Amino acid sequence: MKKTNFDDYLNQQLKDPEFAARFSAAGDAWDVALQIADLRRKSGLSQKELAKLLHTSQQQISRLESSGYEGHSLSMLRRVAHVLHARVRVVFEPEEGTAVLRVAEGESEYNENTP
Repeated sequence: MKKTNFDDYLNQQLKDPEFAARFSAAGDAWDVALQIADLRRKSGLSQKELAKLLHTSQQQISRLESSGYEGHSLSMLRRVAHVLHARVRVVFEPEEGTAVLRVAEGESEYNENTP
């Protein structure tokens, strides 16, 4: 696919670690929002109906399904998953080129991973 001016601009912006972190976080929030909305729709529920099952407001469900919302609590995500017959998985992945701290059996080891 041909690169656009926006692709070039985005690649330049992603070189800034602060921008890259915000961009990544926004993508994660968007992913969570899409998954919740998709599961809710597949269950045949409206936001209001899901809210009733969770003993919360329709506005809270709307926030959970908003790409800009970053206030997801693990307990609320578990409640949503339970009602929608799903499970929550949280995965921590090391970033490329970052330092890794390992702690095992009372000993710590610091490794610097450099590209």
